[in-house]
Amino acid sequence: MSTPPQSPEPPEPPQPPEAGPGVGPRVGRIVWRDLTVPDAEAARDFYREVVGWEARPHPMGEYADYDLVPPGGGEAVAGICHARGENANVPPQWLLYVWVADVRASAARCQALGGRVLDGPRPMGGQLFCAIRGPEGATLALVGSLAVGSAGSEEACPG
Repeated sequence: MSTPPQSPEPPEPPQPPEAGPGVGPRVGRIVWRDLTVPDAEAARDFYREVVGWEARPHPMGEYADYDLVPPGGGEAVAGICHARGENANVPPQWLLYVWVADVRASAARCQALGGRVLDGPRPMGGQLFCAIRGPEGATLALVGSLAVGSAGSEEACPG
């Protein structure tokens, strides 16, 4: 008696060219978290005392935001940012950044499903960024490649 052929494992969902090993984050992965507030120094000091994070200045031109690292050092696990300039519209809450295949398409889908775009899409740190609020009121940041779709240059991105 022969054994029936086994079904192969289902393939993983397709990923955009910038996602995958050695190229960039996978779609859906939380890639960063930060807090944007008017008084970043006060927030830095508060969380340093409460959580134990160490703060490293992250130069932003005329001022510095802060990268937060675990006690004793290591890689940054979060950031605290000033609500200035382009970041003035970012909500004052801990914000998760999720990598998406196409920031513009995801922002449009958010609006079509009853959500709101709070900021962006716009370039940020060599990527495209957008802050959204879902119909339930929760806020999330979307990030992705500047090279996807019509976001191939900063000129293509509204300010």
